[in-house]
Amino acid sequence: MAETAHQIEPMALDAESWAPFGWLPVADTDPSDGAISLEFAWNDVHVNRIGHRRDEVPDVPGGLRCQVLFRHVTHTQVVMPMDVPAVVVVAPPGLEMATRADVDQIRAFLLPVLSPIVLHRGTWHWGPYPVGADSVELFNVQGLRYREDNASVDLEALGAPVDVLMG
Repeated sequence: MAETAHQIEPMALDAESWAPFGWLPVADTDPSDGAISLEFAWNDVHVNRIGHRRDEVPDVPGGLRCQVLFRHVTHTQVVMPMDVPAVVVVAPPGLEMATRADVDQIRAFLLPVLSPIVLHRGTWHWGPYPVGADSVELFNVQGLRYREDNASVDLEALGAPVDVLMG
């Protein structure tokens, strides 16, 4: 396929627009707290800090290029930028990511500092990558054996990379 970049602009993070991809943690006093639970099919929940650098992905005029999406079907994942705002790219977990129609369902979200997100099992994702900084440090909760459950799709090979335009 000829490469035609799909261009998207990051959306503000809110519970409704994030719902197809996961959920946003709420205060313990919120009546909806606990309505959805984390899932770890391999019983290997693990907490650590990870980081991403802006130079890990190609720059494009006005943004960054998403070339590959990843997903974990055995567990949910929690990520929170701890030091700088970040951008994350996601697609719904039920997609095969095999067609341009699938690529059209990809979305990007701006993640303010200390704003946690939860990814449903199988949600396709990229990043989070820093916005306006060289690197981002992330609080991360995921399966310890995630490398054994780290499916990916090469958007470049599909002929449909995604350019995240950040203005």
